[in-house]
Amino acid sequence: MQFDGLSEPIVALLRRYFADMEVGANINPASRRGARSYGRMRNLKGKMHTLCLIFQDELGIATLEELECKEREILLLTKKMREGKVLSRKSDRMPLTAIGTYVKIIKAFWHWYMRAQRKEGKNINDITIDLDGRDEKPKFSYFTIDDVKMMCDWATPEYKTLMMFLFDSGIRAPTELMNVRVNDLEWDAKNNYYTLSIREETSKTFGRRIKLLLCSGILRGYIETMGLKNNDYIFTRTPQRVNQQLKRLAYRVLKIGKQNGKQHIENGISLYDFRHCSACYWLPRYKSESALKYRFGWKRSEMIHYYTELLGMKDTITDEDLYVDITKSDLEKQIQDKGEEIELLQEQMKKQDEVMTKIMKTMEALQLEKGAQTPTQS
Repeated sequence: MQFDGLSEPIVALLRRYFADMEVGANINPASRRGARSYGRMRNLKGKMHTLCLIFQDELGIATLEELECKEREILLLTKKMREGKVLSRKSDRMPLTAIGTYVKIIKAFWHWYMRAQRKEGKNINDITIDLDGRDEKPKFSYFTIDDVKMMCDWATPEYKTLMMFLFDSGIRAPTELMNVRVNDLEWDAKNNYYTLSIREETSKTFGRRIKLLLCSGILRGYIETMGLKNNDYIFTRTPQRVNQQLKRLAYRVLKIGKQNGKQHIENGISLYDFRHCSACYWLPRYKSESALKYRFGWKRSEMIHYYTELLGMKDTITDEDLYVDITKSDLEKQIQDKGEEIELLQEQMKKQDEVMTKIMKTMEALQLEKGAQTPTQS
């Protein structure tokens, strides 16, 4: 595990930290037991590396143990980060974002350090009590399924498949997306769609099986064209490269974002936006919150309202609005079937009316004939 640019004492402590995370040792008692997933470890490593470089540069420390005497300095540093005065390690050197996430990682690391030291008989002060781990709700670019189809008209087969898959599944990207293999798909020959299994070990919350009702045809053609085998990953491009391509594509087709330079697009779309827009698409098509939560891997209903509030739907959406758990084509077919049943019943009633009319005429004729045959009294 490489940590370029960090001092040896910091690297040594980080390796102890990640060794514990790999087996689930010294973790928060309120957290899930067991080892942390590969995706979680990879994300944590990148952010801890960034944080430690910032601590070295901004606080002038050579070891992480020195942070115990830097409680106020850390508060000032996080304030500086929120003001956009601390730059990322990426080549574009943009200000760090999602500072609340970095604060939570600082807290998690320091609490691990406190527990590890306590086992060695050392009491360490909690320097993270006053740190604020909240983040502003991130802004996202909203687009519809029709917008996605417009972008698909300008995209390569790979990106066309990717965009339709993202919008259809609402899958977390890149963590769940990058772990989808061909054998995670099961084809339903009767209904012509795939069922996707998102495995427990690759999910942030829980594994699940969902129907792919929008992208199955495109996805199947792509898999066959690329000659992908059962154990092959379907999407393999790096998230950074994918985001760059999506930003350029959305700017060219939908005029989302702002061009800054020849290649860089600010405030454009990203993988993250597809999950948001997918949630907004599927929200009115499900008849229950539990079904929608299952599809998106959410444990709390607040996540639904979080997404809908961003579209100004907070005051209008109700449980009654979540009324469809099937595709539009299925609903139209049901309506057509019901219409045919009604027409059949009407035809049957019409025939019954004709029969009744004939019976009534026959009875009237019999009554007249009976009356004609009755002898008159003299």
